[in-house]
Amino acid sequence: MAGLTRTAGAFAVTPHKISVCILLQIYAPSAQMSLPFPFSSVAQHNRLGLYLLSLTKSCDDIFEPKLEELINQLREVGEEMDAWLTDHLTNRFSALASPDDLLNFFNDMRGILGSLDSGVVQDDQIILDPNSNLGMFVRRCILAFNLLSFEGVCHLFSSIEDYCKEAHSSSAQFDASNNNLESLTQYDQMDMENYAMDKATEEIEFQKSASGIFPFHLHTPESLFKATEGLLHTRKETSRTGKKDTEATPVARASSSTLEDTLVDESLFLRTNMQIQGFLMEQADAIETHGSSSSFSSSSIESFLEQLQNLAPELHRVHFLRYLNKLHSDDYFAALDNLLRYFDYSAGTEGFDLVPPSTGCSMYGRYEIALLCLGMTHFRFGHPNLALEVLTEAVRVSQQLSNDTCLAYTLAAMSNLLSEMGIASTTCVLGSSYSPVTSTASSLSVQQRVYILLKESLRRADSLKLRRLVASNHLAMAKFELMHVQRPLLSFGPKASTRHKTCPVSVCKEIRLGAHLISDFSSESSTMTIDGSLSSAWLKDLQKPWGPPVISQESGSRKSSTFFQFCDHLVSIPGSVAQLIGASYLLRATSWELFGSASMARMNTLVYATLFGDSSSSSDAELAYLKLIQHLALYKGYKDAFAALKIAEEKFLTVSKSKILLLKLQILHERALHCGNLQLAQRICNELGGLASTAMGVDMELKVEASLREARTLLAAKQYSQAANVAHSLFCTCHKFNLLIEKASVLLLLAEIHKKSGNAVLGLPYALASISFCQSFNLDLLKASATLTLAELWLGLGSNHAKRALDLLHGAFPMILGHGGLELRARAYIFEANCYLSDPSFSVFTDSDTVLDSLRQASDELQALEYHELAAEASYLMAMVYDKLGQLDEREEAASLFKMHIIALENPQGVEQNMA
Repeated sequence: MAGLTRTAGAFAVTPHKISVCILLQIYAPSAQMSLPFPFSSVAQHNRLGLYLLSLTKSCDDIFEPKLEELINQLREVGEEMDAWLTDHLTNRFSALASPDDLLNFFNDMRGILGSLDSGVVQDDQIILDPNSNLGMFVRRCILAFNLLSFEGVCHLFSSIEDYCKEAHSSSAQFDASNNNLESLTQYDQMDMENYAMDKATEEIEFQKSASGIFPFHLHTPESLFKATEGLLHTRKETSRTGKKDTEATPVARASSSTLEDTLVDESLFLRTNMQIQGFLMEQADAIETHGSSSSFSSSSIESFLEQLQNLAPELHRVHFLRYLNKLHSDDYFAALDNLLRYFDYSAGTEGFDLVPPSTGCSMYGRYEIALLCLGMTHFRFGHPNLALEVLTEAVRVSQQLSNDTCLAYTLAAMSNLLSEMGIASTTCVLGSSYSPVTSTASSLSVQQRVYILLKESLRRADSLKLRRLVASNHLAMAKFELMHVQRPLLSFGPKASTRHKTCPVSVCKEIRLGAHLISDFSSESSTMTIDGSLSSAWLKDLQKPWGPPVISQESGSRKSSTFFQFCDHLVSIPGSVAQLIGASYLLRATSWELFGSASMARMNTLVYATLFGDSSSSSDAELAYLKLIQHLALYKGYKDAFAALKIAEEKFLTVSKSKILLLKLQILHERALHCGNLQLAQRICNELGGLASTAMGVDMELKVEASLREARTLLAAKQYSQAANVAHSLFCTCHKFNLLIEKASVLLLLAEIHKKSGNAVLGLPYALASISFCQSFNLDLLKASATLTLAELWLGLGSNHAKRALDLLHGAFPMILGHGGLELRARAYIFEANCYLSDPSFSVFTDSDTVLDSLRQASDELQALEYHELAAEASYLMAMVYDKLGQLDEREEAASLFKMHIIALENPQGVEQNMA
């Protein structure tokens, strides 16, 4: 109600909040020295306290429950004392016979609060802490009531009358035979509403004739106020008995009421813009969650949005909800039209934690925000140089207008751009705009510029209390620490360190600091100021039927499970915060993948999929699926990987450049190489290369992947010179764009090419260089693979190096066997057998089990991979050992396996059918 609010966005007193205050008087009566009546135990008292805590946290929701719904909730909470709570609540309402009674009521509310400077409090004294969540709620109610004008108090009193009369007309509990509730019928003879409305209308007409504006301070459009004014005058004449119950959709319902009831009943209490924006965000999540279900009614939500748009045209987020609704209804032209309208009307004011600039310029259509959005658009569509130029201009304009918030976001966007896109030099772009960069040195590398931008953005975001940006910057800093070796800006002199390594401890520290964002929403008082409705989930759960008991099947199990349901939704976290926390677990998984711990990477990915799967973005969810499928392909084989891939394809759209499509091509290429189908492998390489953009510095990860697989395909075809040329060209590209981790993989590939071509001496420097890169970046598993290649190169120099090669292998064995995939473990087992058989001092007759056990392990590992070349080598070595031992039957069996793998390698089949 307009008269209940003094300023836009203020806390307004409503009948529902008065109901909560009455219950708080029961929970903490003034000057109570023991457990208050009617509680028989501390557990009952605490139970009501938890319920009141959830009510106060949901007090800013867009919809407030009716008295009937509140009574139904009290039945669930109060159990054996629910009748007394209900009677006391209704009797207290019936005692409010005039506005003076409201004044006395709020004066009495002061008595349940403890003094801020009170002295010693006795142990059994019940006092409500003024700084607690409940105490702050009471203080806000008292302050809001004290700020009301006389018209506002009268409007509040008339709304209490309607609040009670609705419960009387719709609930069977308010039967005339109930003596305790008979006094509610007194409201039928009250004429306070007419009195208040006549006085308010007089003032309204006077103000309208004088200035043409409304005196209310809540900034609502004239059409919305007229609709509300009409409801106020026609409320008594409106009959609700003829309404039929309609099925409420998951989007449009509020508690147990239908959409039509809610629109009429709740329209008397006008909400602040922040509350409506929170409600619209909640509905957007509901549309995305339930939009494809059969119970979703597109027409009902569309009519609701049309009415809301007509009443409040300035709520441009309504266009976004209509876009989502049309998109799920497959009306793509209307969806595009509403999306364009949303971007046209939002004018760059959404999506940022904006702080008003010091110059006092308008919040709408600011030039620097438009530049930031334009730069991010260029970044998204693959124009890194244009994006960097526009973002640099956004930095300049933000500094001129003293818009520190936009500057912090722009610096974060620039650092993200320089990290993700391949930009070799930024001197000509950044050299003239951003003073912290130019004042340090004119020849900074890209990674040093990224580090400076990240630090500056983090500092500004922290000073402006932009918690989401702070968390995002911490995660970006963790990724930077993971991918780059930090060197000092000025490194010279005899004491300058020549050995630099990444620091896993720093990576872990930054990830933890990013995840600390959740602590801002876990304290008791933090959820009081969160935008929109965030704490109503637990209240809605009260209306759901109880499921199976959680603890046991005994009589007390229902109470235990009820308690856990109480605690389940006490803290609500916004979706954007949940996405950032989930991103920290995905970054943990990526870091463990690089460090070489497959089990920890899988565990963090599963934690993300379990806890944050519902609130995650589609991109992050797709990445989580990708990591799990990659793990299956490496450690379980292609059969399980393809089964999981089929599920992922049904869940996500396999459009061009989607992660699932790229993963499918990678797995198919691996299987084609293992099966010897080089033509299919080459086709897949061409397809991967065709998906990458032709623009310089764009899709660098995809381009590197395509070149690596092309070189491996040429290597499998024994075209060694061409494979080496492709690898050399790829190494130059990685060096130009500062792709350091990729350089380690390319160096290892070059060592493999020289090993298979018979030039072991030329391959040794590449293997050693790859190991050096792995040590600098703590790539333990890749280092173990490079060590295995180095040992194979040593053995290729002659049998007199067999012991040295075996020592190198045994040094890498713990990492390979503990965290390596099927292929890496099989290679290690086969090479160990080769080392023993090549050693002149080794006797097969005395220690044949050592060799045979390794070869059997390799055969078992390779069976799931269908790697015919390595499997044929293992069978050949087994046949040789059995021949020396004189075990002819086992020799023939191994020989037949060797022949089978060679035939399968020469005639590959059954791979192309997996191409979709």
